[in-house]
Amino acid sequence: MRAELILGLITAVLSTACQSQGPAVTPSPLPTVAVSPILTPASPEDRQRASQLRSQGLQSRQAGQFPQALTALQQASDLDPQNPSGFVLLGWTYHLAGQAPPATQALQQALALDPKSVQALNALGIVYLVNGQLSLAVKTHQQALALKPDNEIAHYNLSLAYERLQDYPLSVQHADKASRLEPQNPHPWVAMALAYYQQGQRAQAQQAYHRALQLDSRYRSAAYLGHLKDAGFSPEQIATVRHLLANL
Repeated sequence: MRAELILGLITAVLSTACQSQGPAVTPSPLPTVAVSPILTPASPEDRQRASQLRSQGLQSRQAGQFPQALTALQQASDLDPQNPSGFVLLGWTYHLAGQAPPATQALQQALALDPKSVQALNALGIVYLVNGQLSLAVKTHQQALALKPDNEIAHYNLSLAYERLQDYPLSVQHADKASRLEPQNPHPWVAMALAYYQQGQRAQAQQAYHRALQLDSRYRSAAYLGHLKDAGFSPEQIATVRHLLANL
């Protein structure tokens, strides 16, 4: 996902670890994935070693060394199995490595330990979105919003999910909320432009896309739009944005 999102997840993990204007959401329960049993609390020595391993894993991940990163982060979670933040970091790293099943399982483990972890819900929702599990992505991000209504990550990804589900008004609504919560990020404006474009509102689409260009002029290049993959856009969505750009 985009750099701002990744940084936000990393910061949330290492540190522990505008209210919504729409009607209150009562999300449906998420399906569960088999998780490891909760083990005996870690000793102080094991917690310290786990912290060191998480730092090593993060450094390896930043260097693009995913096998080494995953080995270190898995060892950290084995040593400190009651630390939900460790499982968020592990699950997000599996996601970045393109391994959706273990990413899902690690993030479900984090939620088993802390059902109110917004970071875990955000990350799990992104895993579902990127892998085309749209109904699960929607339910997961709705749960995150129920816990934190001013959650720009959830609003942004709901915009992308609803666009793929062809619910364009809801897509616009969530993109608008994300843009208000994170006004210097061009991605919600591109998502808003996409949803407007899909429902035939070309003037609004052009206006939203011009706002994205004001924030990042690189989106004037059709070649640069491939970068949207890192921001959660599907290949089909990127193709439509390219068509939108060609018709500005």
